[in-house]
Amino acid sequence: MPNLLRTISMALKSLMLQKLRSGLTMLGIVFGVFSVIAMLAIGEGASKQAQEQVLQLGASNIIVVSVEPPEDSSSGSSSGSIKRYGLNRDDFRVLQRTVPRLEGIVPVREVTLNVRNREFEMNPRVVGCTPEYQDMNHLEISMGRFLSDEDMRKLANVVVIASDTATRLFPLENPLGKTVQISNRAYRVIGVTKERTASAAIGGSLSGQDYNKDLYMPLDTFQSRINNKDTIIKRTSGSFSAVSLVYNQITLKINHPNIVDEPDVIIATAEMVRETMDKNHGDKGDVDVIVPLELLKQAEQLRNIFNVVLGSIAGISLLVGGIGIMNIMLATVTERTREIGIRRALGARRIDITQQFLVETIVLSGTGGIIGVALGLATPIAFRFIKFIVENYIMESSTAQSDMSQMFLNMTPQIAIWSLPVAFGFSVLTGLVFGVYPARSAARLDPIEALRHE
Repeated sequence: MPNLLRTISMALKSLMLQKLRSGLTMLGIVFGVFSVIAMLAIGEGASKQAQEQVLQLGASNIIVVSVEPPEDSSSGSSSGSIKRYGLNRDDFRVLQRTVPRLEGIVPVREVTLNVRNREFEMNPRVVGCTPEYQDMNHLEISMGRFLSDEDMRKLANVVVIASDTATRLFPLENPLGKTVQISNRAYRVIGVTKERTASAAIGGSLSGQDYNKDLYMPLDTFQSRINNKDTIIKRTSGSFSAVSLVYNQITLKINHPNIVDEPDVIIATAEMVRETMDKNHGDKGDVDVIVPLELLKQAEQLRNIFNVVLGSIAGISLLVGGIGIMNIMLATVTERTREIGIRRALGARRIDITQQFLVETIVLSGTGGIIGVALGLATPIAFRFIKFIVENYIMESSTAQSDMSQMFLNMTPQIAIWSLPVAFGFSVLTGLVFGVYPARSAARLDPIEALRHE
């Protein structure tokens, strides 16, 4: 043990004599360890965000959505300018009657419309829905109330607006009891929802959704005053296009006491729903069935793949850092050949020379590993700074709000604790592996030839 301590002390002194070169040699390991921790943290953050998003959709829900078919494959049009597709009232009745363990079912019709309050206006997503929509989509109310059964029964001209919609249409006043204009009709504001993190797209299944820019009204009110005869006509420069669609989406909530541990119940029910939709719509391809529980499994598998890929890419940085250390240590052996010869002449064994150079490489890589771990722990802070720059200086000057950018803004890196010792251990191992060849080269030097070295 005293010999080892003395060897470590000598290695430290030797490295301190060449501070700049030692520092530059460590850079490869520093950035390698930092990359491993940072990339795994970003992978964990993205995975956690996807899983939370899927859970918000409801682990016990099955979502049936209308899919707009391509122009050349649309069918059922009564005229060339009206496109008819998607979920209809028969679908709703069949699902309501045949799906077992059904706790709730919510049909939704939505469209983007111009909404005004005096000189303030915007184009939010106007959603026609039932009162159960609030529970199924985990919406919280900040003031007033959500839609009620009485609103549905009376075809009331009332709306509930989201937080951002309230801010933009009523910037200096309480919106409760005020009215907004939609398609030349006045609707009274009865509630405001709390701010909610926008969701990014999930694969090709669901598009991103910013719930803060929504406006909700009773479904029957929507269908009688906005979606007349299920058809919405858009006129532009003397021409018009029309879409005939009853429901954009039908969400089914399945009642099961332990749905997470027994996912087969949801999977089997979803398969039955798919068969029903195939029977009703044939090969139109205008309806899709989405199961959040399946998406959750996909998100977990994606996390594992993500971690392996990112970890491998970052591991390459460690490999490059190790090669850098070996290169510098080989140069060091050449520079210190005379010193090695003197030590051998004074009685040092080959194992002592090998041990000396190995300790130096391990000290180099270990110190680089410690610095890399410290930088890796600062990843969330660095990410917040980058996000601030993107939000305030890049996206503000761009109208592009892609799903990827939304996902980036919502994501927060999650440091994987296990990655800290693993990254540090690999840095030390890298130093050990790439230090063996220079150390053996030094130990094999002939003492006489080494003493003659100039």
